[in-house]
Amino acid sequence: MSSVADKLARKSTRRPPAKQVRLRLVYIDFWSAVKLSFLVAVCLAVINLVATFLVYTVLNSTGIFEKVNDIVQDVAGSGTDLTSILSLGNVMGFAIVGSLINLVVTTVLGAIIAVLYNLSVKITGGVLVGFTNN
Repeated sequence: MSSVADKLARKSTRRPPAKQVRLRLVYIDFWSAVKLSFLVAVCLAVINLVATFLVYTVLNSTGIFEKVNDIVQDVAGSGTDLTSILSLGNVMGFAIVGSLINLVVTTVLGAIIAVLYNLSVKITGGVLVGFTNN
């Protein structure tokens, strides 16, 4: 015979069925997409600057710049000095300019993708996304 406690124990081990919701993504807010793409671009710019500094520091401390400068002077003549061109200020300045260009391009691409998605939803109906409460 089964007691009430056994029935409750069996009942509590069964999981209730998960509720699933299927939604369609039919619109992406333009300004939200611009803000998100700007924040992603800022993160990429910081990563780019830190990586450039670290790579420059490693290459400078291992003496690769001096060896490359010797090779360039042997090939091009003694009038060229590669170390003056590849100073930390010049390299980081170039990295900052590249990061700013990347920031603008990534922000504009995020805006363009949002507009193109909003236009394509009129044809395709959007993306079907499923959610569950687990």
